[in-house]
Amino acid sequence: MTVSPADHRYLQVARVLRKEIVDGVYPVGSQLPTEHELSQRFSVSRYTVREALRRLREDNLISSKPRAGTLVVPRPSSHAYAQDVMSINDLLAFATGAQFSIESVAMVTIDDALADRTGLPVGDQWLAVLGFRQAEGSDAPVCRTEYYINRAFAAVGRLLASHRGPIFPLIEDMFGVSIAEVHQQIAAVLLTTERAEGLRIEAGTPALEMQRTYKTSDGDIAQVTVNTHPASRFRHSMTMRRVKR
Repeated sequence: MTVSPADHRYLQVARVLRKEIVDGVYPVGSQLPTEHELSQRFSVSRYTVREALRRLREDNLISSKPRAGTLVVPRPSSHAYAQDVMSINDLLAFATGAQFSIESVAMVTIDDALADRTGLPVGDQWLAVLGFRQAEGSDAPVCRTEYYINRAFAAVGRLLASHRGPIFPLIEDMFGVSIAEVHQQIAAVLLTTERAEGLRIEAGTPALEMQRTYKTSDGDIAQVTVNTHPASRFRHSMTMRRVKR
């Protein structure tokens, strides 16, 4: 196993084991090798193996019990996971309530303009899924939606034609990873002619561009989403309460 200087060894071990679990090398209900056996296999310390197993437990892939060893367990549903994190639950509710109509699915190379909008490195290849979200009963799209999916997870593209709702739960289920963090940025923009036409609104109309970066528990970027909402079709509401100390 090759370990890059910038990476932690336990993350490399966790990724290999995670892939083997997802691929069925270790099916649900089976037992992983012992810490000693894993230590010998990967030529790492038992401390490194324990850290790798801890990461897999955090991703709800395994369960470790004294004298019972380490078992591969069924993953909980994505919706059950999302309810524990209100902000991610909100994303699930929005994506499920507004139908996503796909215009195109293709691998793209990140250029300077796209790097500015997504924060992704210039020259990297990502799966781009472009389209519009439309609320039930509405004549015009709610927003323009762009997904940029890490090429390591690009296989989800095959499922999108029949999929309704957000994409990140598919990534979690197919690859055994967990989305641990979603970073959001909101910017005010003026709609270009291209985006305005698809949104059925005049070019130059004010809009809000919401960029979300989804990171796995390993710290990798799984997906970046850019939603462009015409100002007249967007309203954000939140409640803040004073905390007594």
